[in-house]
Amino acid sequence: MNSDLERKVLDAVPTGLLIGGEWRQAASGATTKVEDPSTGEVLAEVADAAPEDGIAALTAAHEAQAAWAAVAPRERSDILRRAYEAMIARQDDLALLMTLEMGKPLAESRGEVAYAAEFFRWFSEEAVRIDGGFATAPAGGSRFLVMKQPVGPCVFITPWNFPLAMGTRKIGPALAAGCTVVIKPAPQTPLSMLALGEILQEAGVPAGVLNIINATDAQGVMEPVIRDGRARKLSFTGSTGVGKILLEQCAEKVLRTSLELGGNASFLVFDDADLDKAVEGAMLAKMRNMGEACTAANRFYVHRSVAEAFAAKLGERMGALKVGRGTEDGVQVGPLVDAKGLGKVVDLVGDAVAHGARVTVGGEKGSGPGYFYPPTVLVDVPQNSRLNHEEVFGPVAPISVFDTEDEALAAANATEFGLVNYVFTENLNRALRVAEKLESGMVGLNTGLVSNPAAPFGGIKESGLGREGGTVGIEEFLELKYVAIGGLS
Repeated sequence: MNSDLERKVLDAVPTGLLIGGEWRQAASGATTKVEDPSTGEVLAEVADAAPEDGIAALTAAHEAQAAWAAVAPRERSDILRRAYEAMIARQDDLALLMTLEMGKPLAESRGEVAYAAEFFRWFSEEAVRIDGGFATAPAGGSRFLVMKQPVGPCVFITPWNFPLAMGTRKIGPALAAGCTVVIKPAPQTPLSMLALGEILQEAGVPAGVLNIINATDAQGVMEPVIRDGRARKLSFTGSTGVGKILLEQCAEKVLRTSLELGGNASFLVFDDADLDKAVEGAMLAKMRNMGEACTAANRFYVHRSVAEAFAAKLGERMGALKVGRGTEDGVQVGPLVDAKGLGKVVDLVGDAVAHGARVTVGGEKGSGPGYFYPPTVLVDVPQNSRLNHEEVFGPVAPISVFDTEDEALAAANATEFGLVNYVFTENLNRALRVAEKLESGMVGLNTGLVSNPAAPFGGIKESGLGREGGTVGIEEFLELKYVAIGGLS
């Protein structure tokens, strides 16, 4: 441990399971270690749930559902607003905690805390705007009444790369809609979620409304919860492979599902693009979170006439980034989250080079502790390399060239994924034309950042189902009930 402050922040975090309003140890007594990915040092040990803990959490959520649904929308709103204010007040401590367990630089962690808190503020405002409808039947003689009611207990499974924001993006609308929650954070980064659970308790969330279960045996603990029948909604952010398994499990009880799955974002730079703006966008789209983001630019397609200049400018920016432990001053790139993630990046870069790609910046894993990989730029990346088909989840920018708009679109759409794409052009007609033809749920047009709590986030094809955030985000947690009213003629 490098400082007394780090130890103080870690010691303040609960390490148990939150079930029915109480912090408790796992039924088996098992614990799991949380590691600092920059040093390999153990930061803390947290309870490791068994299947009976998962069922206990679901039972608590089920028992609390009716009372929570009956709470006035303004009261639910006020709770979320208090949680937002508490997160902002504790931004520095939450950011340090996140950096310690996940690795991202402190500046990025502070940004994520603010972004995560914003979901609570946004959905605190949406809680009091849930509406329905009333209409006269076209033939007369009766009326249509449409109600919106909470879907019921929800099960959430969140990833390690944005350990706070992926939680608040789900918890916020669920609580606003009147749903109770069982949430399982990623085993690499449970501490941020545990700290958030304590904040929500202090903000006034009643016992049983929010339940947190850490589990290294995700399938063993969560599958019985999903198949139980008392949960009525699953929201998962993670890999497409796991998402498909969860979708099959949800089919048995016909659970509503929201799935935010893998991405393989293209980054298109046309010949008329402002290259400085494009490089700035590329740095955002590629290097946010060390490239460990489903929205990260994974494939760079650049018009042949500007490819050399773009690669040089991007390489200069990437090569100048400071790599190190996220708590150190001036560090811009932290470690990858674990050995598995690092190994994947090494393999994908090696495959691209074997197929003829050239490394212009980076490309060599350093020695020493921690899961570090340098910011890397590759050029002449062939279409058949794995980098053009698999999500790298690391600080690697593979650049290929194109000659025509149709060629660029074909390359961008040649994937089973459809989360986000990025387009840089100064031609308005081309911008709108390409945005319409890109097969993705989101498009970044002359920007490298699309995430915003006020906008609908989600993908198409094998990148997922449903949308999170925006005015539609709360609808994922509401059921429509139609009441036919007769005898009014």
